[in-house]
Amino acid sequence: MLYDAAENPGSLTPDELRAAYDSQLAAVVDAVGVEAVAAESGVDCDRVAALTDGDSPDLTLEEAAGILAAGDGYPDREAIVLELRDHLLMGMTTGVLDVDTIASDIDADLTGQEVQQALEGRIPFSLDDLSAVHQFIAERNDRR
Repeated sequence: MLYDAAENPGSLTPDELRAAYDSQLAAVVDAVGVEAVAAESGVDCDRVAALTDGDSPDLTLEEAAGILAAGDGYPDREAIVLELRDHLLMGMTTGVLDVDTIASDIDADLTGQEVQQALEGRIPFSLDDLSAVHQFIAERNDRR
């Protein structure tokens, strides 16, 4: 469910982790079909189809969760989003991390306040930004 797209996300770069997300999403699209996933997720067909072409389309966490939710064995979109947020927040707690530390140490154009807002679902969380945050938290916890 995105947080488990890679076995050891802390050992990857954010780009490699994003590729793992894309691979997990593409597997759902391959199994269910572009049109069915687009209809169920609300993500337009072109971006859904791009996943099967090996591309990395602009997607938000919510859109990616919608794509995953279209697959067998996945919970609904909201459950996926909430579980991922819980996973990241628990990682922050374990790693003794605050949002300002994350914002200053990742290669994303986010302030600490924006990291917090994205984690809380108050602003869209792009998969690129998510991969940077997720990778940093996992790497920090690997060092503990």
